[in-house]
Amino acid sequence: MMSSHFTQRPQISHYRVAAIQYEPTLGEKEKNILDLLRLAEDAAAHDARLIVLPEMATTGYCWISGDEIAPYTEPIPGPTTERFQALASKYSCYIALGLPEVDLATQVYYNSMVLLGPDGVVGVYRKVHLDIGDPRWARDGDLGFPVWDTPLGRLSALICGDAKYFEAARVAALQEADVLLFPTSWVDESCPSSWWMARAFENQLYVIAANRYGRERGVQFRGGSCILNPDGVPQAFLEDGEGIVYGEVDLRRCRDKGWVQDGDVIGRPLADRQPSAYRAVVQNSYLWEPLRYHSLYELGELPTGQLSCAGIVQLDLSSFAASPTAQPDERIVALQDWLKTQMRDNAPAAPDVLVLPELILPGPVPQRIIDSQDTAALAVHFQQGAIQIPGPETESLVSLANELQISMVLGVAERAGEDTYYNTVLLIDPEGVYGIYRKIHLSQVDRLWALPGDLGFPTFDTPTGRIGLATGYDVLFPETLRILASKGTDLVCAPAMLNFPSPIGLQLAHSSSFMGDDSGVNEPFHFMIWRTRAAEHNVYLALANWFGEAHGMQANGLSGIFSPGAGSLYTLSEVIADEDEEGLMMMTIDTREQRTGRRTTRMLEYSPGDMAGSLTGELAYNILDSIPGNLVRSKPMLRKRQPFWYMDLVRTNINQPHKG
Repeated sequence: MMSSHFTQRPQISHYRVAAIQYEPTLGEKEKNILDLLRLAEDAAAHDARLIVLPEMATTGYCWISGDEIAPYTEPIPGPTTERFQALASKYSCYIALGLPEVDLATQVYYNSMVLLGPDGVVGVYRKVHLDIGDPRWARDGDLGFPVWDTPLGRLSALICGDAKYFEAARVAALQEADVLLFPTSWVDESCPSSWWMARAFENQLYVIAANRYGRERGVQFRGGSCILNPDGVPQAFLEDGEGIVYGEVDLRRCRDKGWVQDGDVIGRPLADRQPSAYRAVVQNSYLWEPLRYHSLYELGELPTGQLSCAGIVQLDLSSFAASPTAQPDERIVALQDWLKTQMRDNAPAAPDVLVLPELILPGPVPQRIIDSQDTAALAVHFQQGAIQIPGPETESLVSLANELQISMVLGVAERAGEDTYYNTVLLIDPEGVYGIYRKIHLSQVDRLWALPGDLGFPTFDTPTGRIGLATGYDVLFPETLRILASKGTDLVCAPAMLNFPSPIGLQLAHSSSFMGDDSGVNEPFHFMIWRTRAAEHNVYLALANWFGEAHGMQANGLSGIFSPGAGSLYTLSEVIADEDEEGLMMMTIDTREQRTGRRTTRMLEYSPGDMAGSLTGELAYNILDSIPGNLVRSKPMLRKRQPFWYMDLVRTNINQPHKG
């Protein structure tokens, strides 16, 4: 805890910050400390009020064992923190320092960050989500995700791999954090990492990321230290080498907690959450072997899975939504004609599951109604266009699915009773309406006419695999896909009607990605929230959006099919439509337990000893007791979570965010 004299200092709402990029030398602690003091003093002398240094900056990162690192650990406060705290006092600044900590009471080691202020230690964070090298010497952090009140606002911290688990930054945001201090030793992809950008964007926080660079014991670190705005866009970054990255924090910008486009708030990442629907987020469903867990009590066994073709359709608002008063049967006829043409043009390839945009029926709400806030006119629009389920419209859609021999996912306005409407997603196969999802996270437009969904986050088993349904706006909330993934979902189908977010590109002098060569590269789609969503939950995500403009409505396209490991060490394929590309796009997805083999739960009738002399025999084992070899089935990102610390995500009485 922090003593009261910190909060007695005057509040500063706008100030300069710095991220230090440095390559520590393994085991040369005094050299590293002197270098870091020099860099931190340089930043402070250039008016940085908040300075972040890399993870394990005083010692280097790649330690083999606790015995090896023992001589370099120290308590907090300790000799090293005293040296940096003197610097913080001299310049009246705050310094976040990463170092290996020893708890004197237990002699247990932690990968820690200490926040030092002009008057002493403000607080300590111990890394909760350990990366693969950390458990060789360190214990999981036991202090949760603290948020510290300072004159620079409410500050919180994560370390490196913590950023791959949305829950960590989300807990800090729910505790009204303004700035996320992020020491890291990041090794994946080009940096600034898309994972860092996701944490900023989904919580509307500033992120100060201080990464190391260089190579240590065969591990290549990626640099890219940066200052990220609350929308995820870098103010500045340093691709490689030693240096200081400067930026600005304006607390007013991060306290409204709204997604803003063209000056208008179009969504609220915290206020639009639905914590009462998130119970599964704090359950540890992938602690056990996935196939055995899902087949427990002979209920919910995962479908066999197969190689399948997933498809998405991106539609032009101005061509398909030709009239806001068109009747449902007219829209279905237009959809039938359009889809038949697309299927014929792409033959013999054909999707097993095809995802179409949100609110195909009745189509986009006219902007004039939204602008006027004329709820009566809005009601008339949906009375004319909403459908009952089942009804003649769904019968026509089932007939279309049967004719094309595909499953279809699409969005409709549903009339469930007098004055009861839902924004609904349907899974339709050749035999009928197989799945229904009612949108839970309502946008500001949705709230003008729809009620929050009352069916939870259901899943549906198909030959393609276990399918979950959502809308694009739902997917912006990471809780949605976490819940679907925890239920064993292979493929999330998400119809969308969104004009944000836009991709964030990077222009790099050298590619530091595992997916490219080492030449200069422009990465226009470096950060797409949809790619990160698929990767962090280990699901395939098929998102189908509108594009263009009609009747005052706009959508930004960028539909795509994203893989369960893209954007990490696992480099799988994806397809992305351009902002103005109409048509059908397809991609092969693999939902088998073993990506290169076949599923079997049959025990072999011989023992390993019976194979003496054989070079090709198959060992006897039960696949239910193994971890599948396919990411979408093994879901390692769920297995490595730390749900003990996530309870704030399901509290309905959590502190409300600041209003600017």
